[in-house]
Amino acid sequence: MPNRPASPSPAVPSALDLRRRPRRNRRSEWMRRLVRETRVGADDLIWPIFLNEGERAREPVASMPGVDRLSIAAAVGAAQEAVALGIPALALFPNTPPDLRDEDGSEALNPDNLICRAVRAIKAAVPEIGIITDVALDPYTSHGHDGLLRGGRIVNDATVAVLAEQARIQAEAGADIIAPSDMMDGRVGAIRDVLDAAGHEDVSIMAYTAKYASAFYGPFRDAVGSAATLAGDKKTYQMDFCNGDEAMIEAELDLAEGADMIMVKPGLPYLDILNRLKTAYGVPTFAYQVSGEYAMLQRAAAEGLIDGERAMIETLTAFKRAGADGILTYFAPVMARRLKENG
Repeated sequence: MPNRPASPSPAVPSALDLRRRPRRNRRSEWMRRLVRETRVGADDLIWPIFLNEGERAREPVASMPGVDRLSIAAAVGAAQEAVALGIPALALFPNTPPDLRDEDGSEALNPDNLICRAVRAIKAAVPEIGIITDVALDPYTSHGHDGLLRGGRIVNDATVAVLAEQARIQAEAGADIIAPSDMMDGRVGAIRDVLDAAGHEDVSIMAYTAKYASAFYGPFRDAVGSAATLAGDKKTYQMDFCNGDEAMIEAELDLAEGADMIMVKPGLPYLDILNRLKTAYGVPTFAYQVSGEYAMLQRAAAEGLIDGERAMIETLTAFKRAGADGILTYFAPVMARRLKENG
């Protein structure tokens, strides 16, 4: 019989290896809790709310299981619930009726539009809740774009002038934070100038700094009624998802123009961008777990493919671990209730 090579001996950890065993800190639940690096609390959550005209309290958004469009009265109830759960702020988005949409999104400048009436009602009933309002024209335009459409293209500077006035109107209604999501160049500085000139220097700006032209926005567009009206795409103003350095340029511009906070949208596909921005600038930095991310998790959980609650916690924790100071998420009330129940 030929001699066979001896089997290699199993590796034996050195004495140094044995001194440090990371598994020792994982051996029990109490130990894992004791050494946990990242935690999500109710203070980290912002609850996006969709608003609807009329007296019907709730209208389900078919593409977003568990999410409804709310009447103003129901939105006041949601604000009261948020305060009871420890959620610090709501982000409001209107579903404007089709008959109020036009080429120029003129309803955005109506001081009695849906968003302004909702802000006033919520602030009157629940003054301690923070209100974040979206500045963009897509909920108001008949073509579904975030800006003014002229000759087949979105014009920048004329749009910025409208957005600044939209921001002023929302601030006068009682908004605490103005959140421009349009991605026009120079809009943060223009909004800051108009707000300050109108005596709203204490109103903050949360810039959608790195908002990518993403496939994950579909359910949101259903919720605000722009999916059916959108002509073409938004790639000439929203960012190319292949680019990371460009986000740094956008952040530098937004902060120089007066942004108090910056945001990355969508969330999970852009954790690298979130981390880069937080590391580089150290300013309050937020992530938006967008409608497509939420809908995928909900549908997968409904099919029994994943544990929905665990996936919710894991993804929200990922945002915090990457550097987010707060998270806009449709899971906000669910997560906050869980936190409250578990002490």
